[in-house]
Amino acid sequence: MDDQTRTELEAAAFRRLVQHLRNRTDVQNIAMMDLAGFCRNCLSQWYSEAAQERGLDLDYEAARTIVYGMPYPDWKAKYQTDATPEQLAAFEKHKAEKEQAE
Repeated sequence: MDDQTRTELEAAAFRRLVQHLRNRTDVQNIAMMDLAGFCRNCLSQWYSEAAQERGLDLDYEAARTIVYGMPYPDWKAKYQTDATPEQLAAFEKHKAEKEQAE
């Protein structure tokens, strides 16, 4: 597979992932973090960093609007629920493990 085709396939897969996450507003970021180690905010940060590496001025908030399909405060008000104590404990555990690994 040539590099151009690989890049196009990766871009298509990313767009599908973002659309899937926009459709699955029931899936909370903390649940994603606990299970997969990343969330919509992580994708937004990676998107912004990739743009900046290429000399583009795309800040984190603009990237979050792209990933969420709307400004983050709007998404949060419409869809975000309170994390359970179990989710918060798991999040803190994973966070501490990550910090120790670094």
